[in-house]
Amino acid sequence: MILRSLLFYLTFYGFSTLLVIEAVARLTFKPSTLPDIARRWSHHHRNCLKTCLGIDVVVEGAPSEEPAIYAMKHESFFEAIDVLMLFRLPVTFAKEELFRIPGWGRVARHCGLVPVARKRGAGALRRMISVARRFSAQGRPLIIFPEGTRVQSGQEAPLRPGFVGLYRHLDLPIIPVAVDSGRLYQRLWKRSGTITIRFLDPIP
Repeated sequence: MILRSLLFYLTFYGFSTLLVIEAVARLTFKPSTLPDIARRWSHHHRNCLKTCLGIDVVVEGAPSEEPAIYAMKHESFFEAIDVLMLFRLPVTFAKEELFRIPGWGRVARHCGLVPVARKRGAGALRRMISVARRFSAQGRPLIIFPEGTRVQSGQEAPLRPGFVGLYRHLDLPIIPVAVDSGRLYQRLWKRSGTITIRFLDPIP
């Protein structure tokens, strides 16, 4: 388990560093190719799960063909990466602190990630809704983690105001997405097994 995890960290994060460097360069010269790099990153992550950790990913159901908000369970960093495998050009709402990562933050904004300023009140919520409405009009799926942070497998946390605001103002169905990644992926020394992603029935 420890050796598998060390191999995963070396392989995944080593290649991720190279991809960030490539993406920053393309941000200046070929920004239209950034979504392809992001998907390549997610695909590499899936390969590392299988070959290094012995983790399989099973997807039950599929995204809607119509615009929707996907409320995804957030148990580990796995689902934040894997959304790029599940959706075409997803718009993911992520905590503002992640955008301070050098290089990665600029690329993430360009690819459609939206920073969530959780402590800035109503003004930040209005900006988030405005951005979400614009992307939704383009037909892009909106991905949000309703609890606002990673939650241990089997535990619950209160829903964040941003999730409620999107639901009230965008007139879009909510599609819950269940994920059980925490029991394998959240820990430092990761375990082999199967992660299941399940698309549930829409909430009108």
